[in-house]
Amino acid sequence: LVLPGGQGGDGRQQSAAGSPKAGITTTAAETGAAKPAVSAASLLGAFEKLLPGGRLTQTEARGTDERSSAKNMYATPYVQGVYDDGRGKAAISVGINRVPPGTQEARQNTQCPDKAFIAYDSCSTTKLADGSALMILKGYEYPDKRSGTKLWRAELVTPTGQFIDVQEWNAAAEKDAPVTRPEPPLSAARLTALATAAEWRAAADAIPASQWPKPAPNEPKGPTGSVSATLAGLLPKGVEIVGKGNADPEFGYVVVDDGKGASLVQLNDQPDMRDVEGELFGADAKVLPDGTKVVTHQSAGDKDIAGIVMWTVDTIRPDGRRVVISAFNSGAQTTAPTRKTPALTLSRLEKIATDPKWNTLG
Repeated sequence: LVLPGGQGGDGRQQSAAGSPKAGITTTAAETGAAKPAVSAASLLGAFEKLLPGGRLTQTEARGTDERSSAKNMYATPYVQGVYDDGRGKAAISVGINRVPPGTQEARQNTQCPDKAFIAYDSCSTTKLADGSALMILKGYEYPDKRSGTKLWRAELVTPTGQFIDVQEWNAAAEKDAPVTRPEPPLSAARLTALATAAEWRAAADAIPASQWPKPAPNEPKGPTGSVSATLAGLLPKGVEIVGKGNADPEFGYVVVDDGKGASLVQLNDQPDMRDVEGELFGADAKVLPDGTKVVTHQSAGDKDIAGIVMWTVDTIRPDGRRVVISAFNSGAQTTAPTRKTPALTLSRLEKIATDPKWNTLG
């Protein structure tokens, strides 16, 4: 069994929940808890009490006052085990963390992912009476549904920044374990009850105050500079937009069709990436008259989907603003090719990425 949050990824564009999850570590020094520490034994006791009748084995937990083996590293609390209600073993985990309340990060944790990037059967986000946001997602361990392993999750973010992440599978382990049952054992209602239990909120409040995350400096306050809308406005004539991402100040996408099949085009707009400029833009990078550096890549997309092609143009301006755009020969990253090559050429991708409009997004 892998610790909660083992899926990794950093955006919901790549996983059902790509933001930091329980089980990650931070480097800040621990100074003391806002509330009395909650032990691993207490978390395990709550876990056993809150699950419906069944057998729980292979349990593991970490309290709010524990560190990882790495020196001076705090590790967030969690509890997990293999649950069997008589219909097949299933891994279940509860991760406990905090997010800066009212921030984009907090909102993203309970936003349903986009089906252009993640395959899932259903997803809903609900506002609870206390102002908390709860997302229930019924999806898969792998974005392209390979292996048949289902991953259902409930993610709760409270107005004060408590972040509870419940995950369950239809197998005894997250990865590399055979499917044991058609679906994970807990219904949406039971997932909700488990995620909203008071015990987890108390544990979140007991995380040492020095480990409570702070908002990123200069975080965008809202979607005034929508990447998807700007990208759509820079497309050439002759392509129809058949899908578009939500308003977001750093990431966007469109799905276009020029009559030869759907093609996903995605773009990241990052404000200052000078710290990785030397790594990403070598001596062979093209340098434009205004000092912008350009590199191109042609590669396969998802290694588990035959025939997927991804063309990428990566650019960085003298002030460090990085705009990277990719186009695929499919309407989504997780589906089979719809055409031989992407709808936009590399030269067109470069023209979009180097357009002055990106300088106006803030």
